[in-house]
Amino acid sequence: MTDTGAAAPTDARATPARQALSLGLIAVTLALAYGIWYAYSVFLVALLKDFGWSRSSLGGAFSLFAIVQGSANPLLGMLCDRVRPPLIVAVGSVLLGGALYLDSYISAPWHLYVCFGGLTAVAVALCGWIPAVVQVQRRFKKNLGLAIGIVSSGVGVGILVVVPLSEHLIETYGWRDAFRVLGVISTALVLPAALFLLRETPPAARPAARDAKPDDTPAVTLGEATRTLPFWLMVGTFFCGSLCSQTLHVHQVAFLVDHGLSAMLAASVVGVVGVASIFGKTGGGWLSDRVEREYVYIGGVAILICAVLALLAVGAAPSTFGAYGFAVLLGIGYAVTAAIVPAMVADRFQGRHFGAILGVGLFGSSAGSAFGPWLSGYLHDVTGAYTLPFAIAAGCGVLAIVAAATAHRLRRRAPRAAAG
Repeated sequence: MTDTGAAAPTDARATPARQALSLGLIAVTLALAYGIWYAYSVFLVALLKDFGWSRSSLGGAFSLFAIVQGSANPLLGMLCDRVRPPLIVAVGSVLLGGALYLDSYISAPWHLYVCFGGLTAVAVALCGWIPAVVQVQRRFKKNLGLAIGIVSSGVGVGILVVVPLSEHLIETYGWRDAFRVLGVISTALVLPAALFLLRETPPAARPAARDAKPDDTPAVTLGEATRTLPFWLMVGTFFCGSLCSQTLHVHQVAFLVDHGLSAMLAASVVGVVGVASIFGKTGGGWLSDRVEREYVYIGGVAILICAVLALLAVGAAPSTFGAYGFAVLLGIGYAVTAAIVPAMVADRFQGRHFGAILGVGLFGSSAGSAFGPWLSGYLHDVTGAYTLPFAIAAGCGVLAIVAAATAHRLRRRAPRAAAG
């Protein structure tokens, strides 16, 4: 079953109601996949309590998870250019259930690295961002930012539901059974959704000209994209932005617990991040269809930097109100940036090679997601505090703003250069 081409042909079944249902099912899939991703922050605390492993070791497992997931994205992008994405998600749903079951038998650091950092990461990638975005990009040429924002809001739902559920399961039954229950839920919900979407998604048609876009201009290949400055500015932007956000996501629960808040309250803070991210992703996606996307992205990163400062303030004067205020800032800031990233790539590199270009470009995001949590854990082990790691996260936020502003300036110049 090989699908070539940039976009699926017009399908009589694609009524507004069925399109909305498809967006909803993609959002549910992302909710489960990335709910597992962000639930690691509560599993980290449980593993720290049971085994007493160093935070750099535990942070390193998440870093490996992010690296493996990111390394899979370029391959998934190329595969999505040839195979219907829901088929990939269906396979991933079965692997995700099995990987989470294996996670429940962890008893040594290398088990954590292999099972969670390796197998679970591959499963999340198969169910995750690349297959979802390629499906949406093919179906929604108009209001692409809003469509991506809607499906990516599923990640916020996952944070809201899966993270507190994981903490409840850990406190009630233990972290091993928590992994098992999450595995059953993931496969039971994602597999039927993927099979429905597979039936709804026709094979992509080969365009009349091999590398032509709908406007008859040559489609940019992956190799051509990687030889441009805008591509690498995008990679740098995503690296720095993700380093900032994922440092907070992974270490926020441990930081709050360190400063006197209960584990359940800290998990509820993560839930508030999820609620805020739903509004941030949908609202940010909608706004990015009406305002220059880079401006919206820069605004989101600025809010992320404020979240870093707010978390440090909570550490200096712990309070429930302050913790929830931090959660709102983190949820909105990270959500706005995450929802706009694929659309920023689509603005520059549309065509039949979009999946491959997006997959490689988002490796920068995965690298930042990997490096930030590990570095933060290591620096905490060395200094005994999170002050330096969070300062580095804020600094990377500033670098992300600079890179995005530069990319925007080049894109604005491009039409004038072509006209000249």
